[in-house]
Amino acid sequence: MSLTPADLRAAALRTLAPAPDVQAALNRLGFVQADPIRAPARAQDLTLMARVQDYRAGDLERLYPTLDVEEDIIPNYGFVTRDVQRLLHPREVPPTRVEREHPGLITDVRAVLHERGEVHPRDVIAALGARRASNYWGGNSQATTRALDALHYRGEARIVRRDGGVRVYGLAPHLDALRADPHPTPDRLREAVLLLARLYGPLPEASLRYLTSLSGYGFPHLRPDLRGALRAALKGDLEGARVDGVPYVWAPGGHPGDAPAPRGVRIVNPFDPLVWDRRRFEHLHGWAYRFEAYTPAPKRTMGYYALPLLHAGRAVGWANLSVGGGTVTAGIGLRPGVRRTGTFTAALDRELERHRVFLAATQVAVSFDQT
Repeated sequence: MSLTPADLRAAALRTLAPAPDVQAALNRLGFVQADPIRAPARAQDLTLMARVQDYRAGDLERLYPTLDVEEDIIPNYGFVTRDVQRLLHPREVPPTRVEREHPGLITDVRAVLHERGEVHPRDVIAALGARRASNYWGGNSQATTRALDALHYRGEARIVRRDGGVRVYGLAPHLDALRADPHPTPDRLREAVLLLARLYGPLPEASLRYLTSLSGYGFPHLRPDLRGALRAALKGDLEGARVDGVPYVWAPGGHPGDAPAPRGVRIVNPFDPLVWDRRRFEHLHGWAYRFEAYTPAPKRTMGYYALPLLHAGRAVGWANLSVGGGTVTAGIGLRPGVRRTGTFTAALDRELERHRVFLAATQVAVSFDQT
């Protein structure tokens, strides 16, 4: 059966299937990308809100200590279930920049962590003193905090909770056990590739190659093996077809042509699996969505944190949401030719009501900018 872009749009919408609770959503996704920007909420909260009824901004941080979830990286930094984290460790990491700039600091920070069992970065600064280290963004940050991050990346520490958004570190005995008895490397890498295909698929083969490359940060010592696992998956595990001449792939378990026709309006964040792949977005929706938070304000065409807006599965515009004084202010931008029908308006109102509840606001104010 030949596939059309409409089939792929409908199949992609499966990622928004409702989950009964936060843990169920995490189990199904496997990975939720994190981002610190709040406009109107963090990306991880927006991703879960799109799938969990009655989810509130901040629920993930509040529930984190009770959930089967860890902070880790595949293909970007975010939240993974422990089953997924078991694919990522043991992780062999070369000496980091902070180790080169401050020899012996990792050993000292490790000793503080093992002595106390759980530390806030300020506790380590108090114990070892403040010192600066260069970071990967060209600035400087606390060297002891960089050392804690290095221990976390290596699997010697875990994030036990957040304190006002700041990571609190603890010991990670479950990862110690993996170092002693790791899963076979080929199995780990195969499952990682299948996770990416399930989470972001159906997607262009080129996009899966890019996601796999990004996931090298999760497998720094296994990058060549990870590329080999992708080649093997493309030849065996994954299914695929050409749509408009573009080779698409997806994980087994559901043909894209079987997805029901999507209905309603959905607003999602820029890092949601539904819209993360800009290559797929442009092919399936016919226009280029841009994340403009780091674009100078005079050059923005959509807004600081424009959220893609979909109607009946097709991206028809974007929403800029902010909350203040108990009001969610929604600035809606629509693509040329998109009509504000009664059906569309009613569905948009329902979606904005969901965001009002999510943001604990009392009312919604809407304005339109037809481009």
